[in-house]
Amino acid sequence: MSKTAFITGATSGFGLACARRFAADGWNLVLTGRREERLAAIQDELSAQCQVLTLTLDVTDAEAVKAAVDALPEPFAQVDVLLNNAGLALGTEAAQNCDLSEWQQMIDTNVGGLVTVTHALLPTLIKQGKGSSIINLGSIAGHWPYPGGNVYCGTKAFVEQFSYGLRCDLSGTGVRVTNLAPGLSESEFTLVRTGGNQDAYDNLYKGADPIQPEDVADTVFWLASLPPHLNVNQLELMPVSQAWSPFSIHREA
Repeated sequence: MSKTAFITGATSGFGLACARRFAADGWNLVLTGRREERLAAIQDELSAQCQVLTLTLDVTDAEAVKAAVDALPEPFAQVDVLLNNAGLALGTEAAQNCDLSEWQQMIDTNVGGLVTVTHALLPTLIKQGKGSSIINLGSIAGHWPYPGGNVYCGTKAFVEQFSYGLRCDLSGTGVRVTNLAPGLSESEFTLVRTGGNQDAYDNLYKGADPIQPEDVADTVFWLASLPPHLNVNQLELMPVSQAWSPFSIHREA
C-alpha cells in the first residue's frame, strides 16, 4: 500500500517540488494551498504518477483545517508524513519602518498555520506510529538573525523550538519530528517578500548558485525515507556560497 504525504503550501516553490518528488515514488498526496487554479494544474500534472487529493485551504483557519482533516477519504486518511511548508516572509525594512499587518500575517501563517495543521493531524500520525514523520520547514533565519529579518526570524525560531517540543511530547509514539532549515534559496518566496521586485530578486541570487526547490525536495524525501528508528532533529542546509560574516559594529562619528 502506498504511503501518504500531506503537504501544505504546495502550489509553488518547496511545496511543489516536494509534491513532484513524492509523486515520482508513487506516494499518495494531499496537497493544500490557497490558489485553486494552481492546485488543479498540479493535480493534472501528477495524477498519472500517483493518487492526488487537493484542498483549497487557508492553514490559519482552524475550523476549516480540522474539517478537511476529519473528512479525508481513503486512501488519503492514513497520513504518514506531514510537511509543514506553508509560510511567507514579507518586507525587508528595519523593524521601526515595518507594516504591523505584515508582521501579523507572518505570525498567523508561519506560526498559527503550522500549529493548526500539526494539531489536526497528530492523532492520525500517532495512530500510524513508527516511521511517520512531521517535517517542519524552518530557516537558518530561526538561528542566525539579519537586518530586516525581525518577525520572520522570530517565527522561524518558533518553528525550531516547537519541533524540539514535539519531539519531547511524541517520545514513545514512533512519530519523528525534524526542523529543516534552508539558507539562501531561490523560489517565488522571494518575489513575494520583495513585492514582486524582479530586480531585487535577480540581484539577490546573481552569481550565488543558491539552493533550488528540488534540492529541498530531495532532502525532505530522504528524511521521510530514513529507517523508522532514526530521527534527524535539526538539519541546516546552505549553499556552499553562503557563510557567516563578522558581527556588525556601529561606530560613533
